[in-house]
Amino acid sequence: MKPKIFVIGSSNTDMVVKSEKLPAAGETILGGTFLMNAGGKGANQAVAAAKLGADVTFVSKVGDDIFGKQAIQGFQKEGINTDFVFTDVENPSGVALILVDAKGENSIAVASGANGNLQISEVAKAIEQISTNDTVLLQLEIPIPTVEFAIKKCYESEAKVILNPAPAQKLDETVFQYLDIITPNETEAELLTGIKVTDLKTAEQAALKFHEKGIKNVIITLGSKGAYLHNSTTNRLIAAPVVQAVDTTAAGDVFNGALAVALSEGNDLEQAIDFACKAAAISVTRMGAQASAPLRSEVV
Repeated sequence: MKPKIFVIGSSNTDMVVKSEKLPAAGETILGGTFLMNAGGKGANQAVAAAKLGADVTFVSKVGDDIFGKQAIQGFQKEGINTDFVFTDVENPSGVALILVDAKGENSIAVASGANGNLQISEVAKAIEQISTNDTVLLQLEIPIPTVEFAIKKCYESEAKVILNPAPAQKLDETVFQYLDIITPNETEAELLTGIKVTDLKTAEQAALKFHEKGIKNVIITLGSKGAYLHNSTTNRLIAAPVVQAVDTTAAGDVFNGALAVALSEGNDLEQAIDFACKAAAISVTRMGAQASAPLRSEVV
């Protein structure tokens, strides 16, 4: 039986407006195109992993509303186990408002809703199903105490624990010792280490700070440049394919989902990052979050 991937995180409905440029404060931009898509960092990563052929269980919380029901149906359509997608009768499903410009850059505001009420007790039920060699992928769009609890418990279950520290915010650094991998982008790396990442030299300095905190493997994603890997044996940039981006909304999520898939299949870190860069590069050539994630047959 192949190892499973457990994604513990958020589910949102993305409301997207694509226009020529991002509006400045107080500015109104006319002529945009409106799209409504399934999103949320956790859900995006779960769907990305499932579309790449993994056995995925998603742990999340949605509202008792049309957005929540549609989300669950979408997960099930992708073959994702939704036994631990809980329904919140007091809070609405999460919603993200996303602006995308002609270059594919974006600006996002999130109303967390039910995501902010995912309880430790609920996550604990899912963790009971996690076995040695399974891979667990987490982000930071659910309550931080729930994330910190999950990291420690999954480590105790001898699962491989990957943290995508997005959106950037402070964590209790005692949990870092329980991580196998951390995958910040430049902004998140700066927030967590105090080092502004602008090139490979500063990426290495940030990685060393993460190692001091107890994290063995550091992968700093660098957008179109690729991803920088630093651990006790490797210090290098793994380049991403050159593509014409139209929407970068879920690129990091596709990267993380693909990384988890490749690692669960026994690939080494460099191979897994190369696979993840290829998957993310495909995703930015398409509009949408979950809809942009490629199928396994497309990542060659």
